[in-house]
Amino acid sequence: MEGPLTTESGAPVADNQNSETAGVGGPVLVQDQHLLEKLAHFNRERIPERVVHARGAGAYGTFTVTADVTKYTRAKFLSEIGKQTEVFLRFSTVAGNLGAADAVRDPRGFAVKFYTEEGNYDLVGNNTPVFFIRDAIKFPDFIHTQKRDPYTGSQEADNVWDFWGLSPESTHQVTWLFGDRGIPASYRHMDGFGSHTFQWNNEAGEVFWVKYHFKTDQGIKTLTAEEAEVLAGKDPDSHQRDLRESIERGDFPSWTVYVQIMPAAEAANYRFNPFDLTKVWPHADYPRIEIGKLELNRNPQNIFAEVEQSIFSPAHFVPGIGPSPDKMLQGRLFAYGDAHRYRVGINADHLPVNRPHATEARTHSRDGFLYDGRHGAAKNYEPNSFGGPVQTGRPLWEPVPVSGPTGDHATPAHAEDDDFVQAGNLYRLMTEEEKERLIANLAGFIAKVSRYEIAQRAIENFRKADEDYGKRLETAVQALRG
Repeated sequence: MEGPLTTESGAPVADNQNSETAGVGGPVLVQDQHLLEKLAHFNRERIPERVVHARGAGAYGTFTVTADVTKYTRAKFLSEIGKQTEVFLRFSTVAGNLGAADAVRDPRGFAVKFYTEEGNYDLVGNNTPVFFIRDAIKFPDFIHTQKRDPYTGSQEADNVWDFWGLSPESTHQVTWLFGDRGIPASYRHMDGFGSHTFQWNNEAGEVFWVKYHFKTDQGIKTLTAEEAEVLAGKDPDSHQRDLRESIERGDFPSWTVYVQIMPAAEAANYRFNPFDLTKVWPHADYPRIEIGKLELNRNPQNIFAEVEQSIFSPAHFVPGIGPSPDKMLQGRLFAYGDAHRYRVGINADHLPVNRPHATEARTHSRDGFLYDGRHGAAKNYEPNSFGGPVQTGRPLWEPVPVSGPTGDHATPAHAEDDDFVQAGNLYRLMTEEEKERLIANLAGFIAKVSRYEIAQRAIENFRKADEDYGKRLETAVQALRG
């Protein structure tokens, strides 16, 4: 961008060092429009930060297909081995504000935007295969417990453990979070998951339920609580810096991408509810199938424009991929788009990082804040007699049969469903050293609650997962509380 400095309207700026005044040493003049324009723009440089996942970093790269999956999905970006699709991946922490430290115990967002020739496909996941709750109606309450208390202005152990203790379905995710993988050493050294169950459908209209896994090719590396505490204080930007610098030096991080695939007919009688976000599908039941390789190889040039203003929505599907009856996913289909419309604006999809790169958006939507006039004189309604985009008549995904009365129904339970079995299984998979660190991490936090009945209720959930788990945790908490 060589050439003279200009105002926002393009006029050359004569002096960018001194404001215009009424004589030497006099007051500043309102007619100095360059000064007023700079100050006014500066006052408006920030947009509302994300309520969750505010603290993030991102990079561009490619996704390359490595296996034939056309018998499962008709998505064009998955249509042949070797096919490449541009991607943008945003990593994030969940609970912290925009200026929070990276090295904290918190789930990490793992949101991938595939710029496909059929439109953008957003896979908005985490670095955990499960989540704390299974119904979106509880999400605002859950997040309120993780954020700052309205009276104290700080995160409160009472709020966190009161909610988790009263929400036993969180036991599995809490066990995961307070284990060794709860604090990744960097964004490059952690796995990613779609977490939810999604629908794939092929050209014949057959339906499959799928779960996505992104396994880091750099290997898993984590931080202990003590290491993270030091790093967060010394270098709050540790994860963001590590990602940027690795790409700058040509050490491109990559992930091998897998799916678990369940034929639709098997869902109803599967031993666990396959749409319950608090549970995994055991690999013994549905093995992982490798489908591709994701590599990050280009840094954004402007963090605000390309990371802060990037938007991801689970509702951004492409032909051959769709939602499932997962109640958390169903809530996110609305909530994410609504958040972007509030935070970035109704035309957020027009921004370069968000608009399709391998095709173009053709809609009848017009106007609104920051509308760029891209449609020209084209008609803004359909059907019309003047040409323009028309419907295809073929939905992106296949219909799912439903029956029964409407109502506030609990998530359907299957034969082996409960809130504790998978948490117990995870605990028993750990080595003795891993169990010791898990107990220490949990006890250190639970011991901070002010009312012991809150601690007791939380401990009881872990005891239901595994008797040894609960007993050791109770002993550790009592020792810390004296």
